[in-house]
Amino acid sequence: MHAAACCRLLGAGMLLHTLATAQASPPPCPEAPAGYDATLWQRAFRLHHAALVVDTHIDTTTRVLDTGFDMGQRAADGHVDLPRAAQGGLDAVFYSIYVDTRFYGDEAALFAAAPPSIQDDWPRPAEPGAANGSARRALMMIDGLVRTAERHPDRMALCTSVAELRAAVRGGKHAALMGIEGGHAIEGDLGLLRMFQRLGVRYMTLTHTQHNEFADSCAPAEPRWRGLNRLGVEVVAEMNRLGVMVDVSHVSDATFADVLAHTTAPVICSHSSMRALCPHPRNLTDDMLRQLAANGGCVMINYNCGFLDEAYATESSARQATRRIQEKAARDKFAAGSDELRTALAHLDERFPTVAPPPLQRLVAHVLHAIEVGGIDHVGLGSDFDGVPCVPAGMEDATQLPRLTYELLAAGLDERDVRKVLGENLLRVFEAVERRAYELRGTPPRQNDARTDRQPLPR
Repeated sequence: MHAAACCRLLGAGMLLHTLATAQASPPPCPEAPAGYDATLWQRAFRLHHAALVVDTHIDTTTRVLDTGFDMGQRAADGHVDLPRAAQGGLDAVFYSIYVDTRFYGDEAALFAAAPPSIQDDWPRPAEPGAANGSARRALMMIDGLVRTAERHPDRMALCTSVAELRAAVRGGKHAALMGIEGGHAIEGDLGLLRMFQRLGVRYMTLTHTQHNEFADSCAPAEPRWRGLNRLGVEVVAEMNRLGVMVDVSHVSDATFADVLAHTTAPVICSHSSMRALCPHPRNLTDDMLRQLAANGGCVMINYNCGFLDEAYATESSARQATRRIQEKAARDKFAAGSDELRTALAHLDERFPTVAPPPLQRLVAHVLHAIEVGGIDHVGLGSDFDGVPCVPAGMEDATQLPRLTYELLAAGLDERDVRKVLGENLLRVFEAVERRAYELRGTPPRQNDARTDRQPLPR
């Protein structure tokens, strides 16, 4: 039998054994939440813990690196740790190797001291244009996850393939994978992309909040390349060759179109929601989702309140803008660390309370809309847990995940379709990317070309 055909049959066989890969001993079913039907809740809880649940974007790695957070202990804050993941039936996670765009520049200034909290910015480099710190930051993030897995080998396993993921979960372990968030982590170097793949990275978000050496982000108003440039096409091709999923969250609409025009493997949108329900540029339009589905890819719905609910986003943004102005005035007026400054900031907290989060049903609405537009085979979950300031009420942390399964059953989805959304759709895409890499084995690695890398694509 041809090797590629054998690989396809192996992938199909693994898919048929999904039921055997979930954790064997689910926790006791708790009492149904208020307003839930008790019988349906018990069914949903059993299904959730029997299914293989995958989340493609969780930022707990930032806490691990910057604060020394131990994922092995149940925390009173944040969204994810190993005890809460087990309680919530969260079997496999792509932990974000997140590199803020501020890590360009002088390393001495960038790494002198961590910010007060993970919500605060790192300092900008003292001399813009000095040595790039992006790859180093990514390596530090990877090391933080490696250290965590080595600290808890009985509960957590680092995985680099669908087969390893299924084996880890079948063995009762939390499967940890890696996805780079921010393509500037490779510093425009295809060799660094290969190094990160060898370290275990299995997807890369092409941009974050700024344009980079090869692709445009959705955040800045003015484009740099009007999508991908020539290097960007090489990056996508090399990711296809390496078996690294191309992630189009954070990219501009033009970059999205260029990726789909040049990729030879399915792509993912690792943590975005639906623009039809919340008009944020980080979300997909219905037409973009149809294109993603035609490519065989998958959108993983983000739980961030600002990407789910337009009213929340508008009110929260307005309050934050006004508060920042008044906070700056207070800091200019009073000495740092003074009682007067502490009192002024406390009064600001009272005057600008946190906006109430939208209900869980708002998240469910995005999932259902994505299913309606893109089809049941092209929707999954990418929470952005531990990377966002607000998640829906009723989804406060990973322990609440069975509620999402309940809501999907209550909306009329059958159990097979719920399993797809919970994880099987993503694994199908991952397997397809692995197969494409197998087909491309032996083809020469792409190389940087200083003469053409920075050239825009012909339009």
